[in-house]
Amino acid sequence: MRRTPGPVVELMKNKLKLLRVERNWTQEQLGQALGVSRQAVNALETEKHDPSLDLAYRIAALFARPVEEVFENPHA
Repeated sequence: MRRTPGPVVELMKNKLKLLRVERNWTQEQLGQALGVSRQAVNALETEKHDPSLDLAYRIAALFARPVEEVFENPHA
C-alpha cells in the first residue's frame, strides 16, 4: 500500500543574515543580543526553522524594522 505524502510545509523567508551582515555582527553576537544560541541564529538564517512570534518581534525591534520587512510569509 502506497502512502500519500503529507503537505509540504514552506517556512518563512527572512532577511536575517542580510541585516546581521549590514551591522558586521557574527551569529554569536546576534544570538547574545536576542538571548538565543549561535546555532539558533544559524537555523533561522538558513530557514531551517521559523522563529516564535515573540522572537520574530524581538528580531524586528532589534533591527528597528517592521516584522513584515524582516520576515516574508510564502503563502501571503
